[in-house]
Amino acid sequence: MKYGLSIPEKGELDLVSLGAMVHRLDPGIVPFRKAANFNVHVSGGEFNVAANLSDCFNMRTGIATAMVDHPIGDLIRQRVRAMGVKPFYKHFKHDGVHGPNMATVYSDRGGGVRAPIVFYNRCNEAAAQLKPGDFDWKSIFAGGVRWFHSGGIFAALSATTSEVIIEGMRAAKQAGAIVSFDLNYRAKLWNISGGHKRAVEVLERIVENVDVLVGNEEDLQLGLGIPGPEVAAKSKLDPSVFIGMIDRVIQKHPQIKILATTLREVHSTNHHSWSAVAWIDGTPYTAPTCELNVVDRVGGGDGYAAGFFYGLLSGQSPEDAVKLGWAHGALLTTTPGDTTMVTVEQVKAFAAGGSARIQR
Repeated sequence: MKYGLSIPEKGELDLVSLGAMVHRLDPGIVPFRKAANFNVHVSGGEFNVAANLSDCFNMRTGIATAMVDHPIGDLIRQRVRAMGVKPFYKHFKHDGVHGPNMATVYSDRGGGVRAPIVFYNRCNEAAAQLKPGDFDWKSIFAGGVRWFHSGGIFAALSATTSEVIIEGMRAAKQAGAIVSFDLNYRAKLWNISGGHKRAVEVLERIVENVDVLVGNEEDLQLGLGIPGPEVAAKSKLDPSVFIGMIDRVIQKHPQIKILATTLREVHSTNHHSWSAVAWIDGTPYTAPTCELNVVDRVGGGDGYAAGFFYGLLSGQSPEDAVKLGWAHGALLTTTPGDTTMVTVEQVKAFAAGGSARIQR
């Protein structure tokens, strides 16, 4: 046992994620109200973790999700293949007019003092229609799986998605996998699916099955109803507030062995100070702080989670696991899109203190 966890040493898949796939329309620095064109990024918080682990860290991963059989679904399927992620799809037919649909996220990057803007079209989303029984978990886990991951955005989509998460987590536990969950509290989503009260009730039931929890102090307060800190943080990079809340989380959920989050001070849209912290089996570990010249901030948190999980799955020291997550999340913000474009060698070099000097 390491980190307080019994991580299986082998498995056909290193990680399986469960969540909703989306496509993000990105006009770059141009606000949508003036946009004439945009790039399409395939994303989804849970997918991003699986894709990053596959493409950057050469791990074997899968995604259980909804898929609509129409051209946007074809686009998303192609990107899933390109990232090397094994799909487990529940297929839906599009009626040619109303859907069901693959969700659309609209997100410009902002610039300088102008903040990025994110809004959604998740109307008649196929993933929200997923329900228990839609995935054959025994078949998915038949060859062995080491880690299972899901998140709060998927949990908020409908009355049934949280039940799918719990079903998947219980099946993963039976298969011997570690279970992780990213709280990713999004008030916009919970407000249309029952509000804050329902969010706490739903997330409490999910977190009862979790070994590794990802989320900042706001996620812990809003998602789990944990009382806020008694001492104010000195800055957004101060880990003491997050660490100070951990005892209250563990009192409610003593089975949790790891809590982790990023730390970010936003000076402007393109200049962030960046760090990370993880509480691992009773001991806190904090990453260094670096200054980021941000190209696209979306996906940085998922980048941290992927690098951190890689460190744990590959048996690194707790300090190195946190640094790998921190380094990958930082590097991910230097490229457009929600998923990784960097290599494991670049991540390891930056985690070890490497610089941005040209590599010849």
